[in-house]
Amino acid sequence: MGRLLAIDYGTKRTGIAISDPLCIIASPLETVDTKQLERYLADYFQREEVDVIVVGYPRQMSGEPSETMRYIKPLMGRLAKAYPEKRVVAYDERFTSVLAQRTILQSGIGKMARRDKSLVDKVSAAIILQDYMSSLAI
Repeated sequence: MGRLLAIDYGTKRTGIAISDPLCIIASPLETVDTKQLERYLADYFQREEVDVIVVGYPRQMSGEPSETMRYIKPLMGRLAKAYPEKRVVAYDERFTSVLAQRTILQSGIGKMARRDKSLVDKVSAAIILQDYMSSLAI
């Protein structure tokens, strides 16, 4: 079985996380310029076996899709078309940025490093992926 990859899509930057080969642990992988996301994924998929692409599904507190969904749905369609052998799934990402900021703070990372927004993006992707994997274990 291949790894799982998660995407925390942002209009400027996108966080990416990857599972270990046994799909037990999610780890932050990279933060890429969103304009380069699909090129980055194409290169990554040539090097690594990935079976599932988990895309963070942003919702408002009411449960309604957020404004960002107008970018994410077309992205998911392009990924599904480009990689028909991979499953592309949406997974609720509410509160992941807040959890990522707390995780980074609790990790003891220095104040200057905590200001790096790209760190929050890839940690958010890891949280999305870990939550997704935990939901499968139920």
